[in-house]
Amino acid sequence: MSIASMTGFAREAGVTGPFQWAWEIKTVNGRGLEVRVRTPSGLDAIGEEARGQILKALTRGQGQLNLSISKASSSPKLKVNQDVLQSLLSAIGGLTLPDNVKPASLDGLLSVRGVVEFDEDAVDPGQDEALTNALKGGVAKLIEALKSARLKEGQALASVLNQQLDTIAALVSEAEACPARQPEAIRTRLEAQIAELLEGKSSLDPARLHQEAVLIAARADIREEIDRLRAHVDAARGLLGEGGPVGRRLDFLAQEFGREANTLCAKANDVALSRIGLELKAVIEQFREQVQNVE
Repeated sequence: MSIASMTGFAREAGVTGPFQWAWEIKTVNGRGLEVRVRTPSGLDAIGEEARGQILKALTRGQGQLNLSISKASSSPKLKVNQDVLQSLLSAIGGLTLPDNVKPASLDGLLSVRGVVEFDEDAVDPGQDEALTNALKGGVAKLIEALKSARLKEGQALASVLNQQLDTIAALVSEAEACPARQPEAIRTRLEAQIAELLEGKSSLDPARLHQEAVLIAARADIREEIDRLRAHVDAARGLLGEGGPVGRRLDFLAQEFGREANTLCAKANDVALSRIGLELKAVIEQFREQVQNVE
């Protein structure tokens, strides 16, 4: 099972009767799960139903779902208002016309306002059953396309995260092997510093010098930090291999990585070890930023 990114986009469109429609959804990273919906007037119920399906399909991320509908252009339909026409005929039939007035003709009656109407909006999108079914079917396809896009993005994201974990592991090994951690190296450095301060005016007790070097080495020991960092690397690789919605747990591990790297830098007693610690912090920060996109 692969991890999924919270970033994704999908579009599903179709034509049903006189209507052209299109679902579009875009998701980005977020601490929780939130989906906003925008639909044409009269289709709010379909939008809310779609929102509910999306909330069941995802676990994290902020999404914007849009539905657009347009009606295919066609010649307007004419409709004769029979009620108005019959009323008009009844009114004319009850009249006594002078000899010089001709009876009403059909074209004259049809030209009376209200007898002939243009029926341009005969179909309401919200009342069209075929359109409703098509839109509901489109939502299911839209969700599958979105999940596929997020999984594809997640594969690329997993590759980046694994590379960063490899870098972290290499830096941890480099810190462990750093010669500056050894008591003898600390003793030599301490002896040189004291000699420089005293300018060779006083001899140093080798036993006392070694004892101080051991104490400094104990206070600066990073064995625990190294062990914890390696454990965190193994845990992070395990989560990436497990897949699914592991973003929150990876985020927690990233914070733990940062704490251990900070402690290592604080204990560093040499320029080389400080450099390794700073490189660790930089890579861990990059790892943490990438983890923010994992579902």
